[in-house]
Amino acid sequence: MLRSLEDLERYAVTATDGDIGTVKNFLLDDERWVVRYLVVQTTGFFEGHPVLISPVSFRETDWASLRFNLALTKERVQNSPAYDSDKPFSRQLEGEFFQYYGYAPYWGYLGHWGSGAYPTQLSKKEGDVETLAHSGSASDVHLRIAREVRGYNIEGTDAPIGHVEDFIVDDETWEVRYLVIDTSNWWFGKKVLVAPQWASRISWEDKKVYVDLSRAAIQNSPEWDSCAPVNRAYETRLYDYYGRPQYWDGSDRPVWSPAPPHSASRPG
Repeated sequence: MLRSLEDLERYAVTATDGDIGTVKNFLLDDERWVVRYLVVQTTGFFEGHPVLISPVSFRETDWASLRFNLALTKERVQNSPAYDSDKPFSRQLEGEFFQYYGYAPYWGYLGHWGSGAYPTQLSKKEGDVETLAHSGSASDVHLRIAREVRGYNIEGTDAPIGHVEDFIVDDETWEVRYLVIDTSNWWFGKKVLVAPQWASRISWEDKKVYVDLSRAAIQNSPEWDSCAPVNRAYETRLYDYYGRPQYWDGSDRPVWSPAPPHSASRPG
């Protein structure tokens, strides 16, 4: 199912032996457009410092009670590598994080999560865990804080279009399926969805997302009702309108190549 990432920020996070805290943010992979970590604001036992939780650690999600249940104890989480929200979370730090939990790293494979599509598919059987866990350096950064990307301006082929307001994610693969674009600066109250793969490039330095779409194309696209779920019928209308290959039949592919980690922008 597709869900608003902003809506998930109020979810509680529970270990096998008690509550940890609540979700306050997310770290997005700017190469694959996947949610890699939940940033959890802890309470009580943890003395309030934030911790990172990977979807690999999920036991189950109780959507009715707005709760992520983990296959981890509170002590295990408490002793995990420290997370400093004021500093970039590099591949080197990720390696330490994954090695601590004993998970196979997701990087170095073609799938979003190792060789598969789902975080629970990661296992130690996939390659040399210790070698991959220590690959990368402190300057190799590819994770972006979701709240910081909100507000990025959207630049069309002929004019500005709006700004990023939210993200729509798949609650099983944790892929970012759509950027929610607020166009209210030009058309009062209208929100539209654009797949991140339709972006020609992203300038992290200028905080802009460039899309290969005109303002008129966006203006006339199927409007998204934030009170309604993003279902397959709406997605079909959206993809048909833009004439784009549908991701659910396996034919959707990114139109850009990732920039080197040290670059401020992504070339088209």
